Amino acid sequence: MEKINVLIIGGGASGLQAAISAKTNHPDKSVVVVRKEDKVLVPCGIPYIFGSLHTSDKNILPDKMLTDIGVEIKIAEVTGVDVEKNFCTLANKEKLYFDKLIFATGSIPTIPKWLKGGDLENVFYIPKDKQYLDEMFIKLKPLKKVITIGAGFIGVEMSDEMNKAGWDVTLVELESSILSRAFDKEFGDKAEELLKSRGVKVITNKGVKEIIGKDGKVSKVILSTGEELEADAVVLSLGYVPNTELAKKSGIELNKFGFIKTCEYMRVDNCSTDIFAVGDCAEKRDFLTRKINTTMLASTACAEARVAGMSLYELSPCKSFSGTIAIYDTAIGDTAFGTAGIIEAKAKEEHFSVVVGSFTGMDKHPGTLEGMHEQTVKLIVAADCGMIIGGEVYGGSSVGELTNSIGFLIQSHANIKTLLTAQIGTHPLLTGSPAAYPLIKAAEIVAKKLKC
Repeated sequence: MEKINVLIIGGGASGLQAAISAKTNHPDKSVVVVRKEDKVLVPCGIPYIFGSLHTSDKNILPDKMLTDIGVEIKIAEVTGVDVEKNFCTLANKEKLYFDKLIFATGSIPTIPKWLKGGDLENVFYIPKDKQYLDEMFIKLKPLKKVITIGAGFIGVEMSDEMNKAGWDVTLVELESSILSRAFDKEFGDKAEELLKSRGVKVITNKGVKEIIGKDGKVSKVILSTGEELEADAVVLSLGYVPNTELAKKSGIELNKFGFIKTCEYMRVDNCSTDIFAVGDCAEKRDFLTRKINTTMLASTACAEARVAGMSLYELSPCKSFSGTIAIYDTAIGDTAFGTAGIIEAKAKEEHFSVVVGSFTGMDKHPGTLEGMHEQTVKLIVAADCGMIIGGEVYGGSSVGELTNSIGFLIQSHANIKTLLTAQIGTHPLLTGSPAAYPLIKAAEIVAKKLKC
């Protein structure tokens, strides 16, 4: 049987990018993606199916990106992998032999077994599964009161989009502020204010004790305080766990969080140099603390996939994955929030000595221009050496690229002096004033505290 040069299991963001990277860097090699789904969703676009997009059909990763460059797509389920003899077994018993294999099996929603009533009708979770989400949308349409449990990015975006589409939405979060894993409290509080102003009810500092049903369907939610909330449906947004059951069954070593153990070239630790893993199923280490963590982002997954694609047949020390920086963005209405690196609270928890500087300005100049949005930048900087280790931003639509810029500064180990001497391009309609550019003004505040 003819061998496939590069076989990729999984067709999500990491699988797609791994295939593109493999074929682009090795055009003479055959590349095959095997996946269960006929159509693959854009993962970050899932919340918008329920509001802005109105249908999952507008949230599809195009196969053309693969087929146009010569990547073959095979719709099938892999049931086993022999990592010593280099072949996969499919559900129909067919065997696929390979030279190189990339696990890109992604993640699945956390479904809490401890939550009583979690199996009632109209309790939903948020998988990257088109058929499930289409059925969920249909079932939700005639319902009115929806409780979202969990105020991470997906929970916040789902709540905002469903509220926008006409559902009566209450968001419940155990922590004292929403988006608390990604932002310091002042940013979480700002996001909460915006959500409330748009009609979403937000409850923080309270957990969910039980979901109550009537005739097998959701009727109310009981909070940890004993309070009762009427509900027609519950959406569980409690995070994701790596989808690594296939890897485990194949004898591949997992870390304590259930991720496939990998090196910085995305090769699987206890296997031959032919086996790689990328994306949500692959082990993560924090860029700054070097601790194993559980951050799962499509952008991180694609970076890992590019590294794997470049490292299949030879390694380069300039093409390794140096750790997860955790660069997040979201938007509530016309206000965007972004974060990169470590937040102030986490930095102190990890015993980094930090200096912080915040500046609020405008994203256009002069401020009388139509569409101008207030923009705040907060920089977190190592006190001993001036290295930028984190940043948080809120403002208008330019926040996304500004957050990416901060992420690049962190990855480049840039010192605060780099920002003080940075040359920037500005334009009245596109950026803040060159004399009051929020990123550089925040750096000036830090520099003053550091006396550098």
